[in-house]
Amino acid sequence: MKYGFVKVAAAVPHVRVADCKYNTEQIENLMAQAEGQGVEVLCFPELSVTAYTCQDLFHQQLLLEETEAALLKLMAFSHSLNVVTIVGAPLSLDGTLFNCAVVIHRGKIVGVVPKTYLPDYNEYYEQRWFASASVTGDVVLRFCGQSVPMGAHLLFDTGHCTFGVEICEDLWAPIPPSSHLTLHGAEVVFNLSASNEVVGKSAYTRSLVASQSARSLSGYVYAGAGFGESTQDLVFSGRAYVAENGRIMAEGQRFRFDDQLVVSEIDVESLRHERRHNTTFAHAKQLMCPSQSYRVVELEPVSIPEERQQGLSRTVNPRPFVPEGAELDARCEEILSIQATGLAQRVAHTKAKTIVVGISGGLDSTLALLVCVYAFDRLGRDRRDIVGVTMPGFGTTGRTYANALSLMRSLGVTVREISIKAACLQHFDDLGHDPEVHDVTYENSQARERTQVLMDVANQTGGFVVGTGDLSELALGWATYNGDHMSMYGVNVSVPKTLVKHLVLWVANNVADEMSRATLLDIVATPISPELIPADSEGHITQKTEDLVGPYELHDFFLYYFLRYGFRPAKIYYLARHAFAGTYDDECIKKWLTTFFRRFFSQQFKRSCLPDGPKVGSCSLSPRGDWRMPSDASSALWLAECENL
Repeated sequence: MKYGFVKVAAAVPHVRVADCKYNTEQIENLMAQAEGQGVEVLCFPELSVTAYTCQDLFHQQLLLEETEAALLKLMAFSHSLNVVTIVGAPLSLDGTLFNCAVVIHRGKIVGVVPKTYLPDYNEYYEQRWFASASVTGDVVLRFCGQSVPMGAHLLFDTGHCTFGVEICEDLWAPIPPSSHLTLHGAEVVFNLSASNEVVGKSAYTRSLVASQSARSLSGYVYAGAGFGESTQDLVFSGRAYVAENGRIMAEGQRFRFDDQLVVSEIDVESLRHERRHNTTFAHAKQLMCPSQSYRVVELEPVSIPEERQQGLSRTVNPRPFVPEGAELDARCEEILSIQATGLAQRVAHTKAKTIVVGISGGLDSTLALLVCVYAFDRLGRDRRDIVGVTMPGFGTTGRTYANALSLMRSLGVTVREISIKAACLQHFDDLGHDPEVHDVTYENSQARERTQVLMDVANQTGGFVVGTGDLSELALGWATYNGDHMSMYGVNVSVPKTLVKHLVLWVANNVADEMSRATLLDIVATPISPELIPADSEGHITQKTEDLVGPYELHDFFLYYFLRYGFRPAKIYYLARHAFAGTYDDECIKKWLTTFFRRFFSQQFKRSCLPDGPKVGSCSLSPRGDWRMPSDASSALWLAECENL
């Protein structure tokens, strides 16, 4: 697929215990389905050729011979297919039986990986039948008319990704084989499993799969045995997961009686970025893998015909900074706590008598004020030591003015109103600037006047200024240098605009009193504006930020994938088209993506001298944190790619 996506699948076939012919037919059927969906690598459960629950039948020569016949049939079936298939089978070497994963591609067995950790406790008796991979080491197996590499230290290169294999219990070990596989280059790990179902085990396994993919910065595909396995003593539910770096991208339905094919894409490009970025990964490889060599089996390059390259099946969240569902409440409270704790420490350290915050009646200043209140309540300080200053200017509307005053009064902070109109007119006169010319001088003079007022009020009251600017504004440079760009502590500095709105809404719905709630809800509904241009004849806002620089939900999406994963414009555009299908057309996305990169590069100088402020999420633009870039770096490469989309 495009842009580093590799389509993978976990298959859960219906099986019959010890009926290799029937099981092979089911495997072939799912292979054909996977091929039709453009899957590159397909994983089946543990011992899927025979079924897992054969018990002492594994010692029967007939079963082992039928296993080899089944694998020969699968090899023949795979001859004209693109999909790489991994099946589970018992294989004998020098009189020793192994529980193996068999990797098949284009008519060949390209590798065999034996299980390393064999459970022999509770309901498990695997050591009764099988030996560990450690018994044989890495060898060449003569099997099915081929010489096949066999061992636990195999990696497979498809041309699009490198993958490794482990089997069931291997994942449950304190240090799973997949930890070593990924440190040696595996970007995706496939687990053939036959873990039975008991109460609570499914949730634990799911978390284990997700956490292993996170620790190893990898994709992880888990295929578990399902219906048809013996229920003499155990039940197998057919658990199946596709995970990527800590996130479950797709999962099957447990306790289904029919076959399942759980398909998703692994973004291998993002995993490579994470590994380059996370220097601990390279350090771990140096410490844990100083001598053991791994063999890389190069497969015939997987080439999926264009007609089978379906679009992304995975969901691309259009608001990646905003938590969803049940996480929303806990995440919002956590973010507010991080912001408030950062501010509280600054207040305690400076022994400030007050803190001063400019209140405009807009989203950002509202969130900053809520954080101030939260911090002072936690410190046991009187809210009246929070000085809220509203500074009406030429573009201030009655709606935002009223909301600013109402919110400060309902929260019980000290209210000050200082108009900037006279000071700005005097400044225009000093400059010889016509106040009817509403240019950048007209706008920025107001922003800098407001900042001067706040700084002087802070001096007057023995406090410091709390900044209100957010992450999205910093990314776009939508701030006046040494105006609203400046403060002594910026509590919103790593909170994007899409998240600011949800945080204010969450406070309104979960924390605020009735009077504050009504004001907060109206603030959320107010168009975003710096209000530096006069209102229209009916008193409505004329300067709407999103009309000028573009929708913040698009810019936050662009920022997330550029900053968090280092994606190029073409890939961000590809993802945005998928995420915003039906909301924005292609030309609109391209236009604002170009605007994003143009502004992001040209406005770096504002980020190079940011005030202190707490990092609250996965992205920050602080020069002391996540982002360091020369202010004169060229945007030519990025803008050229935008032009060619």
